Formats: sequence, structure tokens, C-alpha cells
Amino acid sequence: MSDKKFYLKFVDADVQGIISLYWDNAPKTCEALWNALATPIQWRATHAMFSGPEIMMGLPETHRNFDPTALPAENQTVLPEAGELLWFYQPKNFFKIDPSEFWEIGMFYGVGGRTFGPTGWIPCTYFGKMTQNLDAVAEQCRLIRIEGAKTVELGRLV
Repeated sequence: MSDKKFYLKFVDADVQGIISLYWDNAPKTCEALWNALATPIQWRATHAMFSGPEIMMGLPETHRNFDPTALPAENQTVLPEAGELLWFYQPKNFFKIDPSEFWEIGMFYGVGGRTFGPTGWIPCTYFGKMTQNLDAVAEQCRLIRIEGAKTVELGRLV
């Protein structure tokens, strides 16, 4: 198992958590995202509509340096634990209600989460879990539901 980790930071609140990666259970996904995040990303994280306590971020075009269709299904579930991060690729025209392409990184911050969307259950690859400061990060995640999107930075922990 590798000791390479990510951080997720709410920029305006200066609240950060540390993410341990599931290198043993999702090695291809961890490698792809590790390489994609050679430089950190900032994204306006929004709250999920269908899946419960989850915030969602995209992977900007500038960081899309791998073929998402080549990643195998790894460490998949529809019932994540609090603190787990998922990877999900939505190709163009995947959903009738949203025809756009989306490279999603999501984080579940509480219990009762599920990867359920407008078309039903969607298994996703879980590539890591926030192992430090989840309570403070979860409070910022909850505020998104009240205050709207917040800028989140995701990058390699150095």
C-alpha cells in the first residue's frame, strides 16, 4: 500500500481534510487520479440531489490526462461510508435529463449515502476515504445545502 494521499480543502473557510487512497482496492483509479492531480484543482463543489450527504466536484479539462473509459470497475459499491470518495465518469448522452459529459469526484460526508440517481442505482468506484478532520469538513459540506456552491481544492498531500 502506498502512503500517497490527497487533501481536500474548503478554500474560503480554510478547512482541510486528509484522504487516504485505496491503492490496494482501486489501483488503476488511484494512479489515474494521482497523475491527473499533479497540480491541485479548484472547483465549485455542489451538493448532490439524489444520493444524500454527498458533495460533487468535476475534474477540469486541464487535468483530464487519461481515458476514463479505460478505467476498470474497481472497489465499487452503491452504499458508501462517511468520508469515502468516488470516481464516476458520465459520457455524453448517458442520462436523458443531462446529456453533458461529466468527470465526477464525489465525497460522502455522512451516513445514509447511496449512489442513486435519476435512472436508479449507479455503482461507482471508491478510491479513498477522508481519514483526518472529517467532522470539520462535513460541517462545510452541510453548509453547501444552505449557502450554495463552495470552492474546494483537491490535490496531492506533500
